Amino acid sequence: MKIISWNVNGIRAVAQKNFFNDLQLMNPDVLCLQETKAQDDQVAETLAGINDYHIYSNSAEKKGYSGTAILSKTEPLAVTRDMGIDDHDQEGRILCLEYEKFYLVTVYVPNSGSELKRLDYRQDWDKAFFDYLKNLEKTKPVVVCGDFNVAHKAVDLARPKQNYNKSAGYMQEEIDGMDRFTQGGLTDTFRHFYPDVTDKYSWWSYRAGARGKNIGWRIDYFLVSESFLPEVKDAFILDQVMGSDHCPVGIELV
Repeated sequence: MKIISWNVNGIRAVAQKNFFNDLQLMNPDVLCLQETKAQDDQVAETLAGINDYHIYSNSAEKKGYSGTAILSKTEPLAVTRDMGIDDHDQEGRILCLEYEKFYLVTVYVPNSGSELKRLDYRQDWDKAFFDYLKNLEKTKPVVVCGDFNVAHKAVDLARPKQNYNKSAGYMQEEIDGMDRFTQGGLTDTFRHFYPDVTDKYSWWSYRAGARGKNIGWRIDYFLVSESFLPEVKDAFILDQVMGSDHCPVGIELV
């Protein structure tokens, strides 16, 4: 089973590029999308030509903002949206599919913002989301993927010194939030398989030709419950796939 996660930075925008061709070439069993920037009916309309997948989405109350979706070849046992916390459930950031052996959660974690205006909110979110995942884990293992909007370690971004405690996505508070996940029973699959690999990123600024120079950040992840790790065969980053400022990332299950 191959599961891929991709922040598409607008499902309607990426659909006008190579999205459908890329989907065929990647051929995932499940594709998780973040930042769809569309209402549920717009997601359905944009993806209407796809026949091989069951399509689920969770849109923000604010139009053209945030949003998540999952395309799954297998019909899940159940589909749930959000955390059940009013303060965190207005932006369509969480979508959960239950399968026989695990829960699959796709997430678009709030960005702290260029002036760090949402850094405090982001810390509240991280804690609430961790608690939400641990509650799911009481029933069965969790696979959680998406745009976490943080580079966890210095190896996860091209210019750590210039950005540490200066830029959203590499503030110590955000790193602490990711530590909570990885120290609390969830494993970063890419780092599990490739602990020393550098220069593999999942997001690049549109400024100054950053992608061409590979001045990037790894902020898109697959985390899995430690008990589920034996089911994971490999993790990968598809940095040659264009269409968004993020590239797809994924895992292969046994």
